[in-house]
Amino acid sequence: MFGLFAFFYATLHMLTWIVFVNYFDVPSMIVDIGKRPFITVGMATFVILFLLAITSNRFAIRKLGRRWQSLHRLAYVAGILAVVHFWWLVKADITEPRRWAVAIGSLLLFRLWWANRSRLSFRS
Repeated sequence: MFGLFAFFYATLHMLTWIVFVNYFDVPSMIVDIGKRPFITVGMATFVILFLLAITSNRFAIRKLGRRWQSLHRLAYVAGILAVVHFWWLVKADITEPRRWAVAIGSLLLFRLWWANRSRLSFRS
């Protein structure tokens, strides 16, 4: 559910960009995606979250089999890209993006430790 909430937030965030910033001007949006790196990274993050959201059901889990888990590991990449997007968006005060980077970094380090703890205990 947490991932679907992240996708919902990203969808609202992107719709705000489409409606209020570009006024549905598709050619301008395409130029904007190519010209501004933080928008390119944000769009890549949205695509990853979209793929994860449409495969977050029982049918997709059954059809994808073992590939489902490999696909959903892209959530780690999406988290990192979201922080990069936010960091590049902010021009002056990077205090808040730095906090998010520390939070994501801590969670990823914990995830690495958690994944490797069973290997370490198995060897001893």
